[in-house]
Amino acid sequence: MDALDRKIVAALEADARISFMALAEQVGLSKTPCWKRVKALEDAGIIRGYTTRLDPAKLGFGIEAFVQASVEFELSEAFELAVLKEPFILSCHATTGEADYLLHIVAADMIALDHVLRKEISRLPGVRRTVTSMATREIKGAVSYSDAMRRAHGAGRLAG
Repeated sequence: MDALDRKIVAALEADARISFMALAEQVGLSKTPCWKRVKALEDAGIIRGYTTRLDPAKLGFGIEAFVQASVEFELSEAFELAVLKEPFILSCHATTGEADYLLHIVAADMIALDHVLRKEISRLPGVRRTVTSMATREIKGAVSYSDAMRRAHGAGRLAG
């Protein structure tokens, strides 16, 4: 990625709905070369997709929780495949430390959370132990990789 690609990524991160014409103007290109660069960033897997950020509480999910799951090693692949099928699991990360995975889940309320923990997550393949922490409020949610790249490059480290 060069400086122009980083400008494109930053602009798309700020507004994924920006038109190619407006994007091109913002980064100092004409429309076609801008479109080609975006396409190349998509093909390279740097841009993985375009999403809309939603407010879970306004969608009826009053509880967000983070579940640390310890899983039997030989069943980790089956666990990962099962996680991909569960709509209440927003994200799952393999981790180091005491737990093997960190799950971000949503539930409508405490009764629904209890159901998810007891009847869904605890029954995923290989789950030995879980530790759940509930989010009380979000301090920082939107991630800006563009800001992180700027900071990394400014500090002399390369991030891509």
